Amino acid sequence: MRQLHVALFNRSFYPDTAATGQLLTELCEGLVRDYGCKVSVVAGVPLIPANPQAAAGARGIVSLEDYRGIHILRSRGTRFSKRRFAGRAANYLTYFLAACYAGLKLERPDIVVAATDPPIIGLAAYLAARRFGVVLVMSYQDVFPEVAALLEDFHSGTVNGVLQRVNQFLVRRAVRTVALGATMKRRLVEGKGADPERTVVIPSWADCCEITPAARRNAFSRRHGFDDKFVVMHSGNIGLSQSLEQVVDAAECLKAVRDIQFVFVGEGVKKPALQSRAEAKGLSNVSFLPFQPKERLKESFAAADLFVVSLKAGLAGYITPSKLYGILAAGRPYVAAVEEESEITAVTRKYQCGLLAEPGNARQIADCVLTFYNDRALARRYGENARNAAFEFDRPIQIRAYYNLLTAVARA
Repeated sequence: MRQLHVALFNRSFYPDTAATGQLLTELCEGLVRDYGCKVSVVAGVPLIPANPQAAAGARGIVSLEDYRGIHILRSRGTRFSKRRFAGRAANYLTYFLAACYAGLKLERPDIVVAATDPPIIGLAAYLAARRFGVVLVMSYQDVFPEVAALLEDFHSGTVNGVLQRVNQFLVRRAVRTVALGATMKRRLVEGKGADPERTVVIPSWADCCEITPAARRNAFSRRHGFDDKFVVMHSGNIGLSQSLEQVVDAAECLKAVRDIQFVFVGEGVKKPALQSRAEAKGLSNVSFLPFQPKERLKESFAAADLFVVSLKAGLAGYITPSKLYGILAAGRPYVAAVEEESEITAVTRKYQCGLLAEPGNARQIADCVLTFYNDRALARRYGENARNAAFEFDRPIQIRAYYNLLTAVARA
């Protein structure tokens, strides 16, 4: 059988630490390593690289790199601050133009796959697919323009209208559309006009061999003084979508319980504001730690007694937090402040591995934390349920699903 050549478009890719970039990197590694595919990726310059040395290198609009058998066409746009809309817009637009140019430098692929960072990147992938006469697959991580409601400094009906038309255009021309869950599939079908017969669900994942249940007291917990605390952890991007202010407010509700410690691990645009909020409230029970590289995730996840997952109201199905799957793999229970129709709610109810709270309701989040704090047997049972659930979302299963999909449509 001839080697399958897959070309993927997404700004975030190794060594970027954004969740979408890490998942795409793992997908490409698996396609190369496990299935012998040839993989090319049109990616941007890492904004938050795990290894700054890996992010440095050749300059120019497009430079060529290789990583674990993956051919990367590194497309360079502007690098303005993400804290203002104008900077983000300029970065996205210039990356898009550079990605279009990079598409001209690709060797002929058998199939083109577009993720959704930035939300118009699918157009660059579509142009490449048209140029080579091959099929396009759209893989949705976020759904726009609804996610644009997260922007705190810019709202435009004109921009939203453009993003809506772009998505409608792309789902009509994609031979397959991939959604992260049933709710996202419904959003794409009902809101964007995706064909339900050509829209498939492939969830995000975690690797159950890399992240495993481990001792609660370890080098990470000792280093940060958590051995004698009940640690409530948020791990991952500290961004606009999670309504994490309410988690800080939940910590305020529980400040009298001296051995409960709320810990935020990671980076993101909202981190400074959350730190200021905790400082203004005088909360010694809130800690902020830097991003942890993949090789330390098992240890840092194990240091938590309980996790918190949250998502702003109105975003169910438009964003599906991938951090859930690492929590499941670590065998820890969680409190999920999400809407009823969220994919996380479905997993929580099916596997009985967490407690649900109303999005943005600090008091409910605090009460759920207290439930686990006061009932350690319940916490252990839900943690065991979480680990059992994780095997349904193990990385090899989801990468095989992608491989089967890509081979089917490329050779149809």
